[in-house]
Amino acid sequence: MLQPIIVTQRLRLRPPVLTDAEAIHHGYAQDPEVSRYMIWRPHGSLADTEAFLRSSMADWDGGSQWSWVITRFGDDTAIGMLAARPDGKHAVSLGYVLARSAWGNGYMTEAARAVIESIWTTRPDVFRIWAVCDVDNPASARVMEKAGMQREGRLARYIVHPNISEEPRDVFIHAITR
Repeated sequence: MLQPIIVTQRLRLRPPVLTDAEAIHHGYAQDPEVSRYMIWRPHGSLADTEAFLRSSMADWDGGSQWSWVITRFGDDTAIGMLAARPDGKHAVSLGYVLARSAWGNGYMTEAARAVIESIWTTRPDVFRIWAVCDVDNPASARVMEKAGMQREGRLARYIVHPNISEEPRDVFIHAITR
């Protein structure tokens, strides 16, 4: 299991709770600009966000995925989330989202670095941490590169980003290895 609480210089990452629903819904889950490159559509209601949180909490408990709510140190309001998903026996994939109001501050890079370090520290069986981003999303590519991941290539027609197209789109794959 990974560390449930991760603290950085400016951030505190923790497992999600149902009371995060309003902050997540109003902060980013319903924002079409934030969800543009996500694999989910903007949440239409607070109930959608609550259902997502219930699923995230069950995934944490079941060990199929660990999602951390990202908060600023000293303020427990959710500004984003970062998820780590086991991928086979030796790899973990990352996914993340951040409220538009928090863009441009280096928060996601800081959170990603901390989660990567936590994985290396607590999971000696993991040798590869990877993530993908749409080829038209250079900000996400920069986050991965600043977090220490290297671009390994381009995966053609890899994933559907439904807010852009119903057809699979090309992505860049980035990874860091032990």
